[in-house]
Amino acid sequence: MNIFMMMQAAGQAVADGAELAEGEEKVTIDLIELVMQGGWIMIPLFLLSFIAIYIFIERYLAIKRASREDKSFMNRIKDYIHEGKIESALALCESNDNPVSRMIAKGITRIGRPLNDVNIAIENVGNLEVSRLEKGLPVLATVAGGAPMIGFTGTVIGMIKSFWEMSNAGSNIEVDMLAGGIYTALVTTVTGLIVGIIAYFAYNWLVARVEKVVFKMEARTMEFMDLLNEPVR
Repeated sequence: MNIFMMMQAAGQAVADGAELAEGEEKVTIDLIELVMQGGWIMIPLFLLSFIAIYIFIERYLAIKRASREDKSFMNRIKDYIHEGKIESALALCESNDNPVSRMIAKGITRIGRPLNDVNIAIENVGNLEVSRLEKGLPVLATVAGGAPMIGFTGTVIGMIKSFWEMSNAGSNIEVDMLAGGIYTALVTTVTGLIVGIIAYFAYNWLVARVEKVVFKMEARTMEFMDLLNEPVR
């Protein structure tokens, strides 16, 4: 008798497990289908995500190139200037393709003029270099702030559509109709938040990298101006 009851309990457990597995299969969410339910508002969100990824990769590579510097660069510049080899110093600057070398090259071409004029010339080049480094960052910041709002707009449109369908259904309103409309409408908000968060972190990371390059540019400018202020030997 006990054996029979145990077998019956085991069979019931297997049946319950099968029903649970079947239930899990029913509630499994197809992400691709869910994204497609977001409607046309998903198109600008995907475009913004591609733009953000492109800007991040392009700016990362550009800033990485700009941050490269020969450790012996300034020492060699000092030696050339002390020896009066201005052409050699300019050639060295041209061989180092980065913002620092272009700023120093501009300063070298102004040697012999008042130090204030030299400093202003270097600062002008530095401002241009910073503008080049920050190219595309305002767009990335716009994506970070705009994507969530676009996603929320899609959700509002979806909710309006759902309630419109409910009003037309009259007394035949079903829970599935309401729930389905709401969760598909929320897809755009989630997508917008994901795109916005990624763009936000990418923007701040790139800004931090640009600030490091700018700090290096300022340090090399001060070093060069100190070199010009040294007494003639």
